[in-house]
Amino acid sequence: MYDDILLPTDNSAGTAAAVEHASELASTYDATVHVLSVMDTRNRFESPSSGIASDAWDDAERERAEDAVADTAADLPERVETEGVVRSGVPRTVILEYAEEAGVDMIVMGTHGRTGLDHYLIGSVTEKVVRRAPVPVVSVRPSDD
Repeated sequence: MYDDILLPTDNSAGTAAAVEHASELASTYDATVHVLSVMDTRNRFESPSSGIASDAWDDAERERAEDAVADTAADLPERVETEGVVRSGVPRTVILEYAEEAGVDMIVMGTHGRTGLDHYLIGSVTEKVVRRAPVPVVSVRPSDD
């Protein structure tokens, strides 16, 4: 039923909560978990004088994304097959594009639990993915602990 599960990661508490669900689903269905971290290009620093993105930012952001993928994959049981991926762009867009490209059957992702003004101003990547995803999305809130 589920052969490929997408687990977007930003190394947050929300991702940590989603790992358990992705692990259970992958173990039950013998599925591969695609661990995806997105280098959010909206945060890229550009030099006012040149308009060129900072190589230092690119390097640091790539390292952060690679670490997020490695840390999240390490939290999955060894019996679960994983595929790590780092992409750049706007997170919601990259997640949806990767889901289609890789032919995943489900997306499991954490939430940050924002409410009120923060939610209104910042929005939710998870909420936007849920609304537009071509496959089921399991959203997992971090525990209160």
